[in-house]
Amino acid sequence: MDEHLDADNPPVDQNVGGGPTENNDAGGSPTNADNTRGGPNADKLELTKVLKKATMDDRTVIITVLNEAWALPGSIFDLFLESFHIGEQTEKLLNHLVVVARDPKAFRRCKLIHKYCFLVQTQATDFSGEKSHDYLKFRSLELLTSVLDLGYNFIYTDTDIMWLRNPISHFSNEAQITIASDYFCGNSSDQRNQAICGFLYVKSNGQTIEFFKYWIMSRTVYPNKNEQQIFNIIKQDGYATRLALEVRFLDTTHFGGLCYPNKDLSKVCTVHANCCVGVKRKIHDLKIFLEDWKNYTSRPEAERKRSGISWRVPDKCKLS
Repeated sequence: MDEHLDADNPPVDQNVGGGPTENNDAGGSPTNADNTRGGPNADKLELTKVLKKATMDDRTVIITVLNEAWALPGSIFDLFLESFHIGEQTEKLLNHLVVVARDPKAFRRCKLIHKYCFLVQTQATDFSGEKSHDYLKFRSLELLTSVLDLGYNFIYTDTDIMWLRNPISHFSNEAQITIASDYFCGNSSDQRNQAICGFLYVKSNGQTIEFFKYWIMSRTVYPNKNEQQIFNIIKQDGYATRLALEVRFLDTTHFGGLCYPNKDLSKVCTVHANCCVGVKRKIHDLKIFLEDWKNYTSRPEAERKRSGISWRVPDKCKLS
């Protein structure tokens, strides 16, 4: 779960309120005054409204979290949306994408180019350093817990993930949580798989709500670990078993990374630039990657079905 704090992407100071002043039909608090009067209840009402508009028939939404640096024109957000437009059976999924903006500038940019945007008001604090990075990650978990509590399933995706094929058919019917993996040992049920929290599908029920609350609470038990490290600990500590919670891991053949060795355009669904530090490097390599995808999809169908067609990157990312 990448909150975009890296060398080329400095943290953006965020204040209480601070929302855009324009009217907002799709979500987010439109004014400081409204946010002050309504507080958390008003935010929850706005979240409910945007989720209701964006949901699929089975009450599933797609969620990504965005800040100012990644929302700039020509930055990561534009590439993210482009991947949906040029992917196979993915463009229609934009009708179900909710973009959670971490700051007013990201919110305004989202409203210009996407239908469903929601502004999260974050308390004023110092957003420099590793502790603030982890704070924002756990704030995202709190938001996702609220989504579950409202009765919505969600597919969470980092914004530096390119969507090339509809991933839904790969999600387990039996599992309550289906999550990407950094290391996949060949068995989707094997807890030795190392989870990546930047892409996960979660069903809304009492089990997942309790697990997410436990995940957030575990920050106090493991104060020096981030949310992904904590997930990889608690998935095996017995609590998930007591909840009868089923977790499945996605095969890296279909849900891999930009720098992974098993690069096959005929099989991949999503590609994550999590190996790359620095927004400029990410943009450079993701642009090349999307060019390779366009070249691939322009080929005859018989040629596209052939295995082993790869992409040219990493280029700049391999330096990180």
